[in-house]
Amino acid sequence: MDKIIISPSKYVQGANALNNIGQYVKPLGQKALAIADDFVTNLVGDQIMTSFAQAEGQLVLEKFNGECSRPEIDRLIELATVNESQVIIGIGGGKTLDTAKAIAFYRNIPVVVVPTIASTDAPTSALAVIYTPEGEFSEYLMIPSNPNMVIMDTKIIAGAPARLLISGMGDALSTYFEARANARSGGQTMAGGAPTRAAQALAKLCYETLIEDGLKAKISVENGLTSPAVENIIEANTYLSGIGFESSGLAAAHAIHNGLTKLEECHHLFHGEKVAFGTLVHLVLENAPMAEIQEVLAFCRSVGLPTNLHMMGVKELNIDKLREVAAASCAEGETIHNMPFEVTTESVLSAILTAHKLGQ
Repeated sequence: MDKIIISPSKYVQGANALNNIGQYVKPLGQKALAIADDFVTNLVGDQIMTSFAQAEGQLVLEKFNGECSRPEIDRLIELATVNESQVIIGIGGGKTLDTAKAIAFYRNIPVVVVPTIASTDAPTSALAVIYTPEGEFSEYLMIPSNPNMVIMDTKIIAGAPARLLISGMGDALSTYFEARANARSGGQTMAGGAPTRAAQALAKLCYETLIEDGLKAKISVENGLTSPAVENIIEANTYLSGIGFESSGLAAAHAIHNGLTKLEECHHLFHGEKVAFGTLVHLVLENAPMAEIQEVLAFCRSVGLPTNLHMMGVKELNIDKLREVAAASCAEGETIHNMPFEVTTESVLSAILTAHKLGQ
């Protein structure tokens, strides 16, 4: 396999970065279509309109109706066509950003992604998740290139609920360990090849940043404030983890997350909260040193990520239900098969129970 690394063309991060969005977007196109839901429009709409006016750019700001579905994508494609839009901007959460990626893909024009939270590493990726209008999963849209630009306004992100940033840390926590496992097994990454040393280095830096700055960042955002630690964690959650997972590979932790969706008691959890426990299971599965497991446990406890099934809402352990979780984690095509050894339902069940006990 060839070694491949993929990433956004430009990544911008800073407090009040949205004040300059007009200047940043201008080289990509004079006529922009931006989409955002009502809450985000009320939060940043005036700021963005002012920035575009100062940059002498043309902006149409359209309401996003809340679901990344085919009808909504088609409606916005039509609007982009009528307005002769040269660039698409998505501002808000994951579904808004994925919708913007899809519109730009079908129109074959640049896309700018502006997350207002740092709860996952999805913004930098060449992927959109499409749902039915009723909100059920429909399909993955694999896009040939990553976003042209990602803009992170850290003042806005720091003002979001702390649980969202903490969930992003849970998602980012798995990046290094899954990258390490994938490198050992020689598995193919989402970039379509073998991992580069650069991508692996970013994955490791992601983990080191979480350990160093996670708790400090949590304390700052609980007070609605930014700090150097918050800046570092936003970069880790979004850019380091984004490049790390896409170009270094996924393994057991995210497959365990997918298996946990079988438990109704876990449906209230955010993606990263389930991935954090999946990371503990991943480490037990590969029989990682206890010192490493204890470091991950200490980190999770310090920032408030779940370390056992009871913390995730599972009141009583039902072995049959947990075996279903393990079986779903081992389904054909799941990323758990990127581990550098054979994985079975029974070995995953054992790892889940051990991780739960260690995390109590």
